[in-house]
Amino acid sequence: MSRREGHAGNKAFLPSKPCEQCGRPMTWRKAWARNWDAVKYCSDRCRGQARRPSA
Repeated sequence: MSRREGHAGNKAFLPSKPCEQCGRPMTWRKAWARNWDAVKYCSDRCRGQARRPSA
């Protein structure tokens, strides 16, 4: 496989989905490989804001 095929450092080939809190697109990370389906937030900040009741 040549470097231009597949991932090879190009994030365009990785799956992505929007953050439930801010709506920004999240690109798949190796750290999320085991639980990609359960990942909802792009950062700790978004996770914290989602837990706070909106006033």
